[in-house]
Amino acid sequence: MSTRLMKTRFERPSKIRFSQCDPAGIVFFPQYLVMVSSLLEDWFNEGLGISYADLIGPRRVGTPTVRLECDFKAVSHFGDDVIMGLEVEHLGRTSMILHIDCRSGDETRMAVRQVIVFTDLQTHLPIRVPDDIRHAMASRFFDLIEEK
Repeated sequence: MSTRLMKTRFERPSKIRFSQCDPAGIVFFPQYLVMVSSLLEDWFNEGLGISYADLIGPRRVGTPTVRLECDFKAVSHFGDDVIMGLEVEHLGRTSMILHIDCRSGDETRMAVRQVIVFTDLQTHLPIRVPDDIRHAMASRFFDLIEEK
């Protein structure tokens, strides 16, 4: 069983910082992945209302990335105002596919397609997406359509 979702974006404004840039004054590409990770935490905490620290800590539920595709489309400079956005492309039994991007106005600077698997941090084996996460997605952002 899997679930398709209506795309509704979770967004956070951000300013490109000096610490994210290389000597040319543009974002050093691995820093985009740090921004992606931060956005994922914000989405859990603020978008879904589920403490990411509790998920990883006391609950021992991991969210490792098992596939990551990145497209770097345009440079971002020190001081630029950008919007980091996240959409859920697909929610499966144990995983989800996210589309994350960095935009400035109508220009996409970077786009990521990320597959995350929910795991038990004791065994590091996949687990079913926790019910509270499914419920939070359904009630806050998406129309869930169960496929048989």
